[in-house]
Amino acid sequence: MNATTQAPIVPTVDGGGLDALDEAARGRLFDDLQEALPEVWRRFGQADPRESVVVVPSMSVDNLTQSAGAMNQAMEERFLFMLLLLRQPRLRMVYVTSMPINEHIVEYYLSLLPGVIPSHARARLDLVSVGDSSPRPLTDKLLARPRVLSRIASLVTDPARSHLVPYTSTTRERDLALMLGIPMYAADPRLYPLGTKTGCRRIFAEAGVDHPFGAEDVHSVDDVVDAVLELHASRPGAQWAMVKLDEGVSGSGNALVDLTAVDAAAAAAAAAADPGGETAALRAVVTDRVLGMQLEDARIETGAYLGRLDERGGIVEERIVGDEVRSPSVQLRVTPLGELEILSTHDQVLGGPTGQMYLGARFPADPAYATTITREAEKVGRVLADKGVLGRFALDFVVVRRGEQWQTHAIEINLRRGGTTHPFLTLQFLTDGTYVHEEGRFVTPSGAERHLVATDHLEDETLRGMGVDDLFDLVARAGLHFDQSRQTGVVFHMISSITECGRVGMTAIGDTPDSAQDVFDRAESALLAEARASLAPLPVPLRGRLGEGLR
Repeated sequence: MNATTQAPIVPTVDGGGLDALDEAARGRLFDDLQEALPEVWRRFGQADPRESVVVVPSMSVDNLTQSAGAMNQAMEERFLFMLLLLRQPRLRMVYVTSMPINEHIVEYYLSLLPGVIPSHARARLDLVSVGDSSPRPLTDKLLARPRVLSRIASLVTDPARSHLVPYTSTTRERDLALMLGIPMYAADPRLYPLGTKTGCRRIFAEAGVDHPFGAEDVHSVDDVVDAVLELHASRPGAQWAMVKLDEGVSGSGNALVDLTAVDAAAAAAAAAADPGGETAALRAVVTDRVLGMQLEDARIETGAYLGRLDERGGIVEERIVGDEVRSPSVQLRVTPLGELEILSTHDQVLGGPTGQMYLGARFPADPAYATTITREAEKVGRVLADKGVLGRFALDFVVVRRGEQWQTHAIEINLRRGGTTHPFLTLQFLTDGTYVHEEGRFVTPSGAERHLVATDHLEDETLRGMGVDDLFDLVARAGLHFDQSRQTGVVFHMISSITECGRVGMTAIGDTPDSAQDVFDRAESALLAEARASLAPLPVPLRGRLGEGLR
């Protein structure tokens, strides 16, 4: 491949283009394209005006529920922390979304840039929107619109100094990279199975990392029942089994099977119907429990869930319990030069009916187990790096305290940027700090520690009464901003969903865990108080004037 070509590498002879190529041919072209990435990486940040980053935050993930309208847009805008890269004085960026971004939101992020004139950064930023608010992934919308792709390609000054940054990596993002003619900083989609629930368990076993007892690659109700019976036989004290869709995200593909008193229920059923038939009765009881499993996402019907399980597969594993249970994560990356780096640890904040849905995070993770999960994550990271994984990924753990001891269990690999990525990178870009994983601390260049508390789920019906500008007005009046001099404060994200969805995200930064929580609590209280005040009844004279006008 000629790394200096200005045009996409996909052939267009006879109008065939990418559609004329089979998967094998696309894979070979992608391999050729990715050969340029190490050199792009080495050159990155050298103040070359030809350098470009194309950001496509497409939620190309398997999900039984899809977001549309403002929430779809807000999830794409969750990646806007990438604008902080424009602190590099010559870098150009193309940021792509389904719908146009409110210009005041763009101004808000550019105002956070340390030591950069916002107008200078804005001149180096190209915003491209498709004009399609449907729930389809952004990448699919782009691939269906060659003219939009041509416009994006025209904004890339030099493909040899540019790369694509997606949210996740599927064959669709690969095809997008091929159409644009620039390498992609993300895992090869051919490695996607490694990040499924079945793939995770196999990687954990290969790395020698503790993980819950269970079974992978289950597809049918019978498969689930067989796995639950095996779990019950091996772990007779287990009260819950978890079923997880292979490609579920943020806990929405999880379900719980109640195993309490299954033996007693089976014995009672056998005695009433067929003494001596305990085995068949136990299977019947477990089958009923599986069909009545509690889904984490109430929007999903059991029939649809089982249909997706049949189609895509899943796992069954023991639910870990103890005196105290937490769910920390470790972020890592493999650079285009093949280097494995430990980036951060977080304590995830979970919610939902059974406490399995991601709501937010605290950083860094509790020092009681932060270094332990880091060592385990590094083992997994080395296996993934050896298999060719590239880019950012995260490992989720369950840690359980029994007495004074914490035990760790790896449960998931996310081969993509996730819910802990944007808060951490926001902190890193704003402070130029570093996570010292051997000590479990994040320190700024001056040696000061920083901590954060973040959420994507600050939700309240009253927030629907506020607009984007109302939020920024509150930021100015209540001092809810990030203070560059003190390197503490609040950064909001997912701002465009505040009116339609009553939801916004934020990252609160402090110099201790308690101060970060205080910053978070103060911002949340101020925002909700403002939202509720906006719903107060109109003053009597104003109501009268409005009434007269209507008459």
